[in-house]
Amino acid sequence: MKPTMLNGSQIIIECLVEQGVDTVFGYPGGTILNVYDELYKNQNRIKHILTSHEQGASHAADGYARATGRVGVCFATSGPGATNLVTGIATAYMDSIPMVIITCNVGTPLLGKDSFQEVDITGITTPVTKHGFIVKDVNKLAETIRRAFEIANTGRKGPVIVDVTKDVTANSAPFLPIEPKKIHPLAHMIRETDIQKAVDAILSSKRPFVLLGGGCISADAHEVVKEFIYKVNAPVADTLMGKGAFDGTNPYYTGMVGMHGTKASNLGISSCDLLITLGARFSDRVIGNAKTFARNATILHIDVDPAEINKNIKSDVQVIGDIKAVLSILNKRFEQQDHKEWLKEVKGLIDKYPLTYNKDVLTGPGVIEKIYELTNGDAVITTEVGQHQMWAAQFYKFTKPRTFLSSGGLGTMGYGLGASLGAKMGCPDKLVVNVAGDGCFRMNMNEIATAARYQIPIIQVVINNHVLGMVRQWQTLFYGQRYSHTTFTDNVDFVKLAEALGAEGRRVTTIEEFEEAFTYAKELGRPFVIDCMIDNNDKVWPMVAPGGAIESCFTQEDLDSREEQA
Repeated sequence: MKPTMLNGSQIIIECLVEQGVDTVFGYPGGTILNVYDELYKNQNRIKHILTSHEQGASHAADGYARATGRVGVCFATSGPGATNLVTGIATAYMDSIPMVIITCNVGTPLLGKDSFQEVDITGITTPVTKHGFIVKDVNKLAETIRRAFEIANTGRKGPVIVDVTKDVTANSAPFLPIEPKKIHPLAHMIRETDIQKAVDAILSSKRPFVLLGGGCISADAHEVVKEFIYKVNAPVADTLMGKGAFDGTNPYYTGMVGMHGTKASNLGISSCDLLITLGARFSDRVIGNAKTFARNATILHIDVDPAEINKNIKSDVQVIGDIKAVLSILNKRFEQQDHKEWLKEVKGLIDKYPLTYNKDVLTGPGVIEKIYELTNGDAVITTEVGQHQMWAAQFYKFTKPRTFLSSGGLGTMGYGLGASLGAKMGCPDKLVVNVAGDGCFRMNMNEIATAARYQIPIIQVVINNHVLGMVRQWQTLFYGQRYSHTTFTDNVDFVKLAEALGAEGRRVTTIEEFEEAFTYAKELGRPFVIDCMIDNNDKVWPMVAPGGAIESCFTQEDLDSREEQA
C-alpha cells in the first residue's frame, strides 16, 4: 500500500480511527480549529461531545475509560483550554486511568515568545502524566499518537498528553495506516523465586486476608481474583478503587477497608497473619497509621508497578507483574486451602458490626440503598467526592467491575457528572447514575447542559445537606464544631437550575418521594436531577481519626459510650 499525503489534522483523525476511538470529548478554540474542521468532515466516524467546560471533557474521557476499559480521549485548545484540563488529567493519573489528551499549541515560530494563549502544557502536566509529547514536525505526528496510546494502555495505565503546534495541523506528510500494536499484560518481571515465596506464604498461613485494589479492575482480573480467593479460602476487602473486583454480595466479602471502611474489614486485617494485597498502593486513607497497619501479618504485595513496592508499607513478599498474569500462575501452584474457622471468626465481625443508619428519615445511606434496590444492582454509579461518595461505596453492593467510578487518589469534587456522561456514551445500554453532594454538584453542574444538549439520559442524584458534609464532619469531630465556611446560606434551587439547563428535576424529602422520582427518571430517557434534602449533621460511620490505627475505627455509638463512661 502506498502512503497518502495528509495534513496533520487528517492524520490525527485517521490515527484515532485506527486506534478504535469512537467518541471524543472536547472544546474548540483557535489553535485546534484545523482539527475541529477535519472532525466536522468525519462526524460519521467519530462522535464529538462538546462539554460545557474543558474540565468536564477530561472527566468525561476518564469516565469513558473506566466504564469501558478503553482509552478515553479529549481535545482542547491552547492556553486556558489546555490548563482547564489539568485537574482531570491529575485525577486520571492518581487512579491509573488510560487517557490520551490532544491539545494544540501556537505555531512553532511563536513558541517561547509569550504568544497569545501560549502555554507549556507538557511542562505543566509532567508530574501528572505518564508521558508528554510536543509535536513540531508533521512527519512525527502519526508515530507519536500511536506511541501515546501504547503508553497510556501498557503496564500501570495512565494519561498521556500530545501537544501539537498549529502549523503541524496544517502541514502535510505521507501517511500509511497500520494495525495497532496488541497490548500484552506486563509479565516479564514475574520471577519464579517470587512466585514460590508467595506460594510458601499462602501455604503457611492460618488466617489469610485478601485486599483488592484498582489494579484488579485495570487488569480485567476479576475472574482469576475470584478463583484465587476461593482457593486461598480467605475473607476479602477492597479499597475504594477496587470496588466491583469481587462480588459485594458474596459471603467472603467484608466491605471496604480504611478511614470509612467497615469494622469487619479493619479488625479482620488487623488480626490476620497474612495480608495478600492485589493491585493496591496502600494509600494513607486505607492504612491509617502505617506503623500499626496489619502489624501481625506477613505482607504479600502483588502489583504491576515496582515503584509501589515498599513505598508506603514494607512488604515481606513481592511479586511484580500484571495481576491477571500473576494470579493465573499462582492459581495453578497450590492446592485448595481450608480456613473455615477463620472465615467463621470474620463472619462474626460482620454480624456484630453491621453498617446502620436512621431509617425514619431521608438519609444518604437510605437513598443509596434505594438506588441499589431500584436498579437491581445493575447500574454504573459515578460519584463526586465526600460523604455521599463514602455512602455509595458502603451501601451499594457492587458485583461487577467498572460499575463504580469515583475519584480516589485526587479526591476531585466535580468529577462525577462529567464522568457519568463519558460512562453513558461508552455504555449506552447501561443505566448511569451520578451521586453528588450539593457542594460538589455546584462545581461542575454546568455539565447538565451538556447532558440536555445531547439528550444523554443520566440520573443526577444530589444528596443535599446545605453544607460541605465531609469537611463539616471533620470540623464537628476535630475542630470544636467551628464551622468555618462550610455552610451554604444561599437559596440555590437545583430543580429550577435543571430546568434552566434543559433537563428535568424534582425535590424529595422522603424515601417514598425519592422512589417515585427515581422510577420516573429511569423511564424518562432524558437527563433528570433529583434533589434529596437530608439533615446537615448526618455523618459517615465508621470512621478512623486521621493518622489513627484502622482497628480504632469508631461510630457515633462508640462516642456516646465514651462520653457516658467519662
